[in-house]
Amino acid sequence: MNYKKNDSITITIEDMGHGGEGIGKIDGFPFFVKDAVIGDTIEAKVIKAKKNYAYARMIRLLQPSPHRVEPRCPYARQCGGCQIQALSYEQQLKFKENKVRNNLMRIGGFSEVPIEEVIGMEEPYFYRNKAQFPIGRDKDGNIVAGFYASRTHTIINNRKCFLGVEINEVILDKLIAYMTEWSVEPYDEVTGKGLVRHVLIRYGFQSGEIMVCVIVNGETLPKSEKLVESLRELKGMTSFSLNVNKKRTNVILGEEIKLLWGQPYITDSIGDVKFQISPLSFYQVNPVQTKRLYERALAYAQLTGSETVWDLYCGIGTISLFLAQKAKQVYGVEIVPQAIEDARTNARLNRIENAAFYVGKAEEVLPEKYEKDGIYADVIVVDPPRKGCEESLLRTMVDMKPKRIVYVSCDSATLARDVKWLGENGYEMERVTVVDQFGMTVHVETVALLVRKA
Repeated sequence: MNYKKNDSITITIEDMGHGGEGIGKIDGFPFFVKDAVIGDTIEAKVIKAKKNYAYARMIRLLQPSPHRVEPRCPYARQCGGCQIQALSYEQQLKFKENKVRNNLMRIGGFSEVPIEEVIGMEEPYFYRNKAQFPIGRDKDGNIVAGFYASRTHTIINNRKCFLGVEINEVILDKLIAYMTEWSVEPYDEVTGKGLVRHVLIRYGFQSGEIMVCVIVNGETLPKSEKLVESLRELKGMTSFSLNVNKKRTNVILGEEIKLLWGQPYITDSIGDVKFQISPLSFYQVNPVQTKRLYERALAYAQLTGSETVWDLYCGIGTISLFLAQKAKQVYGVEIVPQAIEDARTNARLNRIENAAFYVGKAEEVLPEKYEKDGIYADVIVVDPPRKGCEESLLRTMVDMKPKRIVYVSCDSATLARDVKWLGENGYEMERVTVVDQFGMTVHVETVALLVRKA
């Protein structure tokens, strides 16, 4: 049967796609349905039909899945940030494990995948230590803060996100009260006018310190001392700054930071390692699960104190400093200069002297240090962006002949591709752990251990 837009269908959801959409079939023809979960029987309307598949929108839930739960957030469907909040947490973990396994089998070519028990969250809500809220006006002219509706730049007026810390709501209330009282205009993306674009909030889970950074389409914030006075009522308030972004762009943060009160950073810790975190710092947003992720990476590295370790894509040195506690020497590489400055600062903060950091592309720095300076590696830890590793970097890693490669991945598809390449060039995957860093979302972190073949 040929399906077309606006056709009505009744379908049972049998699987879920990488984006969390439900997948069902009629006579072998697949439909992808947002907000449907495995086990649902639904009535849906086709919104786009292709030759071999179609997209549909759920109109009515006829028979709910036994795995369906009521989302805590009333805006879950509109927002789209929590793609699988309607799925029980137990099933979310199974979905993520299957996502990793299927990618390793389909892309990596593995017939069996040695996945260890999934490391789930004890509390899959209120885990994010960082949030960025757009500020604007609703159709009635009221100042609003929240998140963009899925695939739009329409702000959903929601100050209580169930993934962020609860203090976020209080800070947003104070900001909007200040803007209303002193007639401070929110930014309008259409006209390019207005001042306040976003607010960035960071919270130290261990330290209790709070950072507020207001992103502005200008150089100053009028009556800023009034906002500071209000924010200072909050226990833990540590840093208040402006970020200047006058460009007509979707990029949230500009490059210039102006400190208006307090310190230019907050501190927090993962395990025994302390970190200074600035508004522009990259820092894992789920510190509880990050500790568990790094502990697994450290266990896979099997360090005894005599090893030289390379940490590629090291950011502000979070994994590097973890590894340095057990290694002889750690070298970190990161392309962002500010991140390397932060890494060196964090090494000094923790009195760690056996960690050195280099600015540059990992695929350029590693070959240069290996070929020109003869620096080798017993263990390589790599934590690349979603696109995975360049083949030139994988080639140098293989040439250095480390005993073990610990691959930390935020995209199991590129992990599978890279692990396949490494498998064809002298390494075998020994163990894999799935770590849930982002409950209620489709995002999944994976740690894989590869050992050099005898």
